[in-house]
Amino acid sequence: MTRPEIEITAHASIAEIPETCWDAVACPEAATGRPEDPFTTHRFLSALERSDSVGPGTGWQPLPLVARADGRLIAAAPLYAKSHSQGEYIFDHNWAHAYERAGGRYYPKLQLAVPFTPATGRRFLTRPGDEDTGRTALIRGTLNLAERNALSSLHVTFCTAAEAEAGARLGLMPRTTQQFHWENRGYTSFADFLADLSSRKRKAIRKERDTAQAFGGTIRCLTGDQIEPAHWDAFWAFYQDTGNRKWGRPYLTRRAFTEFHDRMRHDILLVLAERAGRPVAGALNFIGRRTLFGRYWGCTEDHPCLHFELCYHQAIDWAIAHGLHRVEAGAQGEHKLARGYLPVPVHSLHWFADPGLAEAVARYLQAERRATTEDIEVLTAYGPFRRGGNDE
Repeated sequence: MTRPEIEITAHASIAEIPETCWDAVACPEAATGRPEDPFTTHRFLSALERSDSVGPGTGWQPLPLVARADGRLIAAAPLYAKSHSQGEYIFDHNWAHAYERAGGRYYPKLQLAVPFTPATGRRFLTRPGDEDTGRTALIRGTLNLAERNALSSLHVTFCTAAEAEAGARLGLMPRTTQQFHWENRGYTSFADFLADLSSRKRKAIRKERDTAQAFGGTIRCLTGDQIEPAHWDAFWAFYQDTGNRKWGRPYLTRRAFTEFHDRMRHDILLVLAERAGRPVAGALNFIGRRTLFGRYWGCTEDHPCLHFELCYHQAIDWAIAHGLHRVEAGAQGEHKLARGYLPVPVHSLHWFADPGLAEAVARYLQAERRATTEDIEVLTAYGPFRRGGNDE
C-alpha cells in the first residue's frame, strides 16, 4: 500500500484551524470526559490570541503547525516564533547570552510549547493511530521551517517522557529538569494524606493550616458557574501584584481572564480568601482529567501561611474530594517538599542550527541530567512521608 503524502502547514493563527479539527488531535479523550489537560485545546490557545497575550508586540508570534494526510488533519503542534526567552520556565538564557557573545544571533527562535504554562502534556498532538507518523512529520516540518528561515534553534518544552524519547531518536537533544508534584496514593481525605506523613511533618502542616485559616475571613473554592465576572476583577489585582514582583510585567492581559471565564470556567478552580466581604487573596487552578494544575496566586493583603493554604493544601483537599490523581503546583519551589509535593523529572527537547552551539549544549545537558537525577534522589529521601513504618 502506498503511504499518503503528508502536507505540513504553518498558520498565522489558530483561528485559521477549525476547533473540531484541532481538538480531534489535541484532546480526542474529551469525547468521554475532560481532556488530560486544557492547555493545548483550541479554546485555551485561542484565548491567548484573542486577548493579545500572544501575538504582535509580545515576543510570542503564533505559528500553529498542522500535518495533513490526503487532506485529513492527523497532527498539530502549538508552535511560536519567539524574540526572547520569557514565559517558558525551562530556561535557555545562558545559551542565548553565550551564543550572542560569540557573535551569533539567537533570536528569533522556534518554541513548541504552551505559553506561560509549565505543565507537562503532549506537544506533538496526533490522532489515535497516527502517533508515530504524525510526530515524525511535525518534527521534520518544524526543523524544515527553522532551516528555511535561518532560525537559530527549536525548543519543545514540557513534553511527555514518551515524546522526549521519540524526539531524541529523531535527532533532538533531550533535557531533564524537575518540578514538585503531589500524588494521590488512594487517599479519601486530607486527614488520610496527613496520616501518611511523619509525625513532625504532620504537626507542622496542621499548625500551618490553623495559622492560615485564622486570617479573619473565609476560604471558598469556586468552579464553573460559581465563578462570577467580579471574581476576575479581584483576581486581576492579585495577578498584577505577583507579576509585577516576579516578572516585571504580567504575561496575560486582563481580557485573557474574561476569555477564560466565557469559554473555560468549567475547566477552572478558583480558590479565594475573603475578608470583610471582599477577596483579599486567590489561587487559580486548571482542571484536567486526572490532574489539578496550579497556575497563579496573588494577594492584596499579607497573612501568615495563606499562600501555602490556598495554593497547596486547598489544592490537595479538592483533588482528593474529586478523585484526581495528581496536583502540579507549577515551576520551581523546594518549599513544596515539606507539604507533600515530591520532585519529578520534567522533559524538553532542543535543536540548534549551529554545530558548535549544539555540541556545547549537548555537553551541558549530559552533566545537567546527572545532577538532576541525583538531586531528585536526595530530595525524595528528605520528603515528609513515613519510611519503613517509622513515624519520624
